[in-house]
Amino acid sequence: MSRPSPSLLSRVVIWVPYLWLLALFLAPFFIVFKISLSQTAIAMPPYTPTFGLSEGWEGLKNAFNSLSFDNYLWVFGDPLYVKAYLSSLKFAAISTVLALLIGYPLAYGMTRAPENLRTIFLMMVILPFWTSFLIRIYAWVAILKPEGLLNQFLLSLGIIKQPLIILNTDLAIYIGIVYSYLPFMVLPLYAALEKMDHSLVEAAQDLGCTPIKAFWKVTFPLSLPGVLAGSMLVFIPAVGEFVVPDLLGGSSTLMIGKTLWAEFFVNRDWPVASAVAILLLLILVLPIVYFQRVQAKARESEV
Repeated sequence: MSRPSPSLLSRVVIWVPYLWLLALFLAPFFIVFKISLSQTAIAMPPYTPTFGLSEGWEGLKNAFNSLSFDNYLWVFGDPLYVKAYLSSLKFAAISTVLALLIGYPLAYGMTRAPENLRTIFLMMVILPFWTSFLIRIYAWVAILKPEGLLNQFLLSLGIIKQPLIILNTDLAIYIGIVYSYLPFMVLPLYAALEKMDHSLVEAAQDLGCTPIKAFWKVTFPLSLPGVLAGSMLVFIPAVGEFVVPDLLGGSSTLMIGKTLWAEFFVNRDWPVASAVAILLLLILVLPIVYFQRVQAKARESEV
């Protein structure tokens, strides 16, 4: 029995992720895009089907002629959706900066720790993923509420005279997002800093650089790939976050994830909700393309 040729095996290995992407991303994307071009209907499902194949080629041609972009015009014309997009971008951007400010010193300290302790520190960073995301956010509700653990602790120390109102505020959302996605910032930073040649920093200091100047001239530029990767891994899911603003931000919080959920399950306006989802995806594609170009340039410079 002849064995498969190496070239055939390599093609199979290469095509597996493409098939995975086709089945779990492109196919659902086109389904949602198809729904976004339809109209709302009192039916099950609650929209008028488009691109139907039951009537053959003529039915498909008529479907193309009846396509409508009214849902996208509605989204652009409604201030609620525009404010939700802008609010989500603001929350995601500020949370990304906060995660970077916290995660960079943490990752740098891990790389400077003895090698026998680095594995332990990495495990401590990854450990929260062993618990359900929903349970961890509910734990923050118990911590931040007026009669929660944080206020009880501060009251017992005499630092405050009355409970702080943190839950159902923007501060609670930032705490929840930064806590949830901090490992996604720390791990790429650790990978970039761990492989850095620290003798370059010593050489910069020997040439007269202060420790702070050596950091900005040597360490930070060499860690930029990790900074960009971590920022993308935090920013992109934070834009569409739903659980954190819903549980920690309260009903008045305006983010596109909550708006999208309300359109699907409260208003049952699937075409408009699909249009909101498609536009959100297009917004997130821009930083992804930018990140890929930066990564490609970094690889070219290494060669």
